[in-house]
Amino acid sequence: MMIARYLGTAAALALVATSAAAQVPTGTQGALRPDQQQFFDLYKELVETNTTVSNGSCTQAAAQIGARLEAAGFASDAITLFSVPEHPRDGGIVAVLQGSSKTLEPMLLLGHIDVVEAKRSDWVREPFKLIEDGGYYYARGILDDKFQSAVWADTLIRMKKAGKVPERTIKMALTCGEETDTAFNGAQYLSTRKRDLIDAAFALNEGGGGRTDGKGHLMVQTIQVGEKVYQDYRLTVTNPGGHSSQPVPDNAIYRMAAALEKIGAHEFPAELNDTTRTFFAKAGAMRGDATGKAMVRLTRDLGDAEAMALVDEDKAMHSMLRTTCVATMIEGGHAVNALPQKVTANVNCRIFPGHTPQEIMGELEDIIGDDTITIARVREDKPLAVNPPLDPAIIGPIERLAAKHFPGVPVIPTMSTGATDGVYTGGAGIPTYGVPSIWTDPDGNGTHGLNERLEVRAVYVARDYLYDLVNVLANPK
Repeated sequence: MMIARYLGTAAALALVATSAAAQVPTGTQGALRPDQQQFFDLYKELVETNTTVSNGSCTQAAAQIGARLEAAGFASDAITLFSVPEHPRDGGIVAVLQGSSKTLEPMLLLGHIDVVEAKRSDWVREPFKLIEDGGYYYARGILDDKFQSAVWADTLIRMKKAGKVPERTIKMALTCGEETDTAFNGAQYLSTRKRDLIDAAFALNEGGGGRTDGKGHLMVQTIQVGEKVYQDYRLTVTNPGGHSSQPVPDNAIYRMAAALEKIGAHEFPAELNDTTRTFFAKAGAMRGDATGKAMVRLTRDLGDAEAMALVDEDKAMHSMLRTTCVATMIEGGHAVNALPQKVTANVNCRIFPGHTPQEIMGELEDIIGDDTITIARVREDKPLAVNPPLDPAIIGPIERLAAKHFPGVPVIPTMSTGATDGVYTGGAGIPTYGVPSIWTDPDGNGTHGLNERLEVRAVYVARDYLYDLVNVLANPK
């Protein structure tokens, strides 16, 4: 998920008042029910199939899911396995459970089945083997994003086996390429070249989820309602160079250093949209401390300097309020005894919705103020993230079912400061929501890092929640 769930709002939400905490649901104890065992078998097969970009195969994982769907009774024409010749291992799957209504538009269940790299030598346990230990499941992708992908596939299988015909057609797209920005991306491919396969009124995606206090209390559930625009810029400065024994003031490294210092010192203006205004109002009121009160004050007046200074002390909330740009890589010089002839740097920007990458590139040029430094977008083909509306027809069922499955736990809409494949579906005109479900501990449970894990109880409670949510949204009253 490009770690959106954890770097977006986790730090801010971890500070929500403990009075909002509820005991984590106990979930399933002992032996699994038959339907849970069916899910576990699918889940285990998926996480134990290596789908890293280096030597894995999403195509294999997609085919395995397709076989399970066919075994459950899906006709072959309801399942589309796709890949492209130049990326044969980066395939995915689209499946359709036909609804009875002629007027209701379909809904889309979106997930990605590729995972971040995992070296066995770094992990305590085998990363591509599902291991239960101390009340947790461990494996690479056990959360990101094979949990939700497995739940989506399992949901369609459960409904098919039960003979359920939803009013609204349900589509599922499980894709590859989300974790590696330069890889073939299945969500982008479907959104731009096979739009008819996934056309829908709205989509449910990753990005939401629960946060615990690390002591057995579930603090909050979140709905991701939008995300920032991700954009990398390459800065380049060239110079004739020369012998290092005869230095001159015009040095490519110095020029780049001066430019990056200006970018580092620049603060983009604070902004709010419907999602972030709701987040700051609700989360601030829940906290009740000085920072919480400052959060609420900012929803009324972004010019409140005292409140802004207090809120900006939290890096997650600081980022949620504005565009941010930061230097992430630099390369330059060709010899230790020569003046540098070329220096490049990567500046990574997370752009507040409503602004374009081209606009921000112009601002960077103005900030640097040095026409000897060229700036170029690293990628030109990514769409603009489009924040979906806070639609009561979507948000209402999400909140009502959360009250049932996670009693006493508040549900707050958030805007991710990271990125998901929702940028492609949202950019294609399909409002995309990151739904509440699985809960994680304050450390993020090793996602994108070592020993990725999920609490076993969380897996089965969240599975039940998502199953109910799909059924309610597919059968609106």
